[in-house]
Amino acid sequence: MLSVTTKAEISAALTSAARDGIAAVLVAADPFLFINIDHIVALTATHSLPAVYFVREYVRAGGLISYGTRLGDALRQTGIYTGRILSGAKPADLPIVQQSEKIELIVNLKTARTLGITVPNSLLLRADEVVE
Repeated sequence: MLSVTTKAEISAALTSAARDGIAAVLVAADPFLFINIDHIVALTATHSLPAVYFVREYVRAGGLISYGTRLGDALRQTGIYTGRILSGAKPADLPIVQQSEKIELIVNLKTARTLGITVPNSLLLRADEVVE
């Protein structure tokens, strides 16, 4: 696991991963990484690193695969949770973790072809969306 806090560290981490022969990367759910979507997707493409992301926005930017909740759904749940507190619920009485209502799988076939990856039909059939 690599920890990054700057764009330069993102570049160094992905360059190092490619140099060290890392087969693929998993980009964690992190606000700093999310605001650097274009930078991360460009670097994974430059280094031919397949990557899995936590939200669809990365795939829309050219990433390979995302598996996670829709950002809008997560924000809506946050609003509901906040509304419960503002309506008088005690935070200590509310669940600490809330499960997403829907997890979605998005696959970018154009990126897969660029990376020389054949995505199995069984995965494509399970995908909620296939970007071509």
